[in-house]
Amino acid sequence: MAEFLFRLGQSAARRARLVIALWFVLLLTAGLAFAVGAGTLTSTVSIPGTRTAQVTERLQAVLPQASGGNGTVVFATTDGSALTDAQRAAISAEVRDARGLDAVRTVVDPFETERDRAGRVDEIEQGRAQIEDGRQQLAAGVAKLEDGQTQLDAAREQADAAGTLDQIAEVLDGQQANLDASRKALQERADQLDAGSRQIDEGARLLELSSGIGMVSTDRSTALVTVLFDKPQVEVTQEDKDAVLAAFGSPLDGVKVSYSAELASGIPGILGVGEVIGIVVAGLVLIVMLGTLVGAGLPILTALIGVAIGALATMSLSSAIEMTSVTPVLGLMLGLAVGIDYSLFIVNRHRRQLKQGYDVEESIGLANGTSGNAVVFAGATVLIALLALNVTGIPFLGLMGTVGALSITIAVLIAVTLTPALLGVLGERILSRRERTRLAAAGARAEATALGAPPVDSAPTTRGPGTRPMSTLRAVGSIVLGISALLAIALPSLDLRLGLPDGSSEDTASTQYQAFSTISDQFGPGRNAPLLVVADIAGVPGDTPDVSVQAAVAEEIAAQGDVVAIAPIGLSEGRTVAAFQVVPAGGPNDPSTEQLVHTLRGLEPMGGAVSLDVAGMASGNIDISGKLSDALPAYLALVVGLSLVILVLVFRSLFVPAIATLGFVLSYFAAIGGVVAIYQWGWLSDIFGVDNPSPILSFLPTMLAGILFGLAMDYMLFLGSGMREAYVHGAPARLAVVQGLHAGRSVVTAAAIIMMAVFGGFVFSHSAMIRPIGFGLAFGVLVDAFVVRMLIVPSLMHLAGDRAWWLPGWLDRRLPNLDVEGAALERRHPHLEHHEEAVAPGRR
Repeated sequence: MAEFLFRLGQSAARRARLVIALWFVLLLTAGLAFAVGAGTLTSTVSIPGTRTAQVTERLQAVLPQASGGNGTVVFATTDGSALTDAQRAAISAEVRDARGLDAVRTVVDPFETERDRAGRVDEIEQGRAQIEDGRQQLAAGVAKLEDGQTQLDAAREQADAAGTLDQIAEVLDGQQANLDASRKALQERADQLDAGSRQIDEGARLLELSSGIGMVSTDRSTALVTVLFDKPQVEVTQEDKDAVLAAFGSPLDGVKVSYSAELASGIPGILGVGEVIGIVVAGLVLIVMLGTLVGAGLPILTALIGVAIGALATMSLSSAIEMTSVTPVLGLMLGLAVGIDYSLFIVNRHRRQLKQGYDVEESIGLANGTSGNAVVFAGATVLIALLALNVTGIPFLGLMGTVGALSITIAVLIAVTLTPALLGVLGERILSRRERTRLAAAGARAEATALGAPPVDSAPTTRGPGTRPMSTLRAVGSIVLGISALLAIALPSLDLRLGLPDGSSEDTASTQYQAFSTISDQFGPGRNAPLLVVADIAGVPGDTPDVSVQAAVAEEIAAQGDVVAIAPIGLSEGRTVAAFQVVPAGGPNDPSTEQLVHTLRGLEPMGGAVSLDVAGMASGNIDISGKLSDALPAYLALVVGLSLVILVLVFRSLFVPAIATLGFVLSYFAAIGGVVAIYQWGWLSDIFGVDNPSPILSFLPTMLAGILFGLAMDYMLFLGSGMREAYVHGAPARLAVVQGLHAGRSVVTAAAIIMMAVFGGFVFSHSAMIRPIGFGLAFGVLVDAFVVRMLIVPSLMHLAGDRAWWLPGWLDRRLPNLDVEGAALERRHPHLEHHEEAVAPGRR
């Protein structure tokens, strides 16, 4: 691979214009594909096969009116006063207009609902009055019947005493039959009145149980308009949502309008102010490290080209593949960070070689064959970790991994082709003017020496850094301090709770947050987390009245803890499924809501004749978080296993892979601990803009494991390979540790700072889903690069000494020699021989 990359680098430098043109064509092609194939991204997250998804699919078949998505428009007076008649009329007019929108099943007018409820209360009172009248009439009929029976019995006794009973028996029997028939009719009427009374009572009870689902607040200042779509929430397009927002976008005097996250959770922008600041910081780091604007600009330019191609190619597939809005942003994060770093590694090596006297073309080839070889291997580790996200069985997470892997692949290809081409175009201008002057002077001295002139005096050689191993006391102190700090930072991860963002986690100025907080304040937090409870009533006897079934099921649901209100919302044809809306006491991410979902799923009302299941956004988020949580241990095991195998192949050691992998585990849980402390506990919330701490994004821990694993392997590779190279070339084990650390720490430090700057730029994104991802990656890079790789791992290797590089002989013979740093390539292309030929041709 190193020899291939050597020749590829030289070829790219020679044919720079062709290579640049090819990448420009790829960029145009990606742009054209985006223009043709770009579709709509979704702001919702779904996993097929969860219980919520299964219930939703069943409802689509048997009760479609209850299976559609929904959103809420909140109208609140600006001064807290009651809505006026004019304001109510204007809201109702907008509701009527919105009912005609495509993809909208209906829009619920809060004032119509209020009137309907009042009408139902009147109907119940009238029904009760009619029942009472009927009972009074029945009582009068019974009394009259009893009088007739008394008279008939008296007549029968008189006839019997007079001996004339036989003559009038037939007449008396006929009268008795009429009385019995009347008595039966009265009993039937009584049964009808009792049944009617029970149904009225059950209807009244259902109305009472649903009283907590008001559409107008008790102070009359706020009204909720519910928009019901004709397709499931995950299938509602951004165009459908935008149409609803436009329908309710007209300003109303004295009324503030806000929209729930289901309607207003827009697609995050690809680049914002924070991201631009991150790129600027990366540029400053490059300027400090490389000392030239041209050198600093080259890695940023190549990275921007790579992310442009990756983002456009990814977005071009969005019309054919269901893609969450965070997916292309993740590709952008990774493409920028690793794209800058990978190009930096090659540029830095090339600059160093130029200053050692290499000519431009051979230096480009050697830089590409050595550092470029390491870049390919490092990129492959990140690639494997990201593609491994597909084994979780979670489609949207696998797609994120695949898109991230695409970005990494493009970054690697650009690093080993476009970077050499641009270096060939720049020539020695990649060095600063002072460096070029110094290099020219050194060349003159070398030529003079070759012609027999006395050498020009130079400064005396001094002993460079890293010539002495660290002290054992320092090593032990570093280990204790580093591990203790990481364990302390990781402690909050024990309290990790997973969820998905809701309106409360958005910026306080956003319409989603304002809608969420208004609903919570005026109607209770549970109104932001309605549950769709589906009852299978096929086992209930067919002669049981529908209202009785609904009342019985609703009573048992309402009897559970943390249920604020429940209302029936539909009954399927064939009377097999009944649907209810349940308002819990807690919000979408409240632990009590999660417990209530599990409780309801295990409930069997009416003596086991009815079984329940739960759907809705809150339930779906709970199912998604649960499945992601279940997938995390297996994925972590896979990543740790990959880490051990890859590092054994690279370092031909058992000890180094073990401590490197354990270091990754420490930095991973420290990153999770930092995310929990800030975004779940609310520490430093003012600094990081966390207005309302909430559970951690459900897929963040799994995704973070894959990305940090790849980046940790990058740093371990660039530091550890230098240590191994020094050890193999005869340096004592402990001295080799220090030499390798000093050789690689500057470039790793710069690379880590650049990654932190790029990832950190996303910490201040307007999207609640992106902010914790950016922080987790930036903080994970910080602790892994500076605490694990530069502090703990070298100290442990110092204590291990020669044992750090021990490998069983049988295993050593079977392992391939990867030569990641391209040492064999350097031996085949020694600089000294080439330099001698250059200054004194034919002397050999």
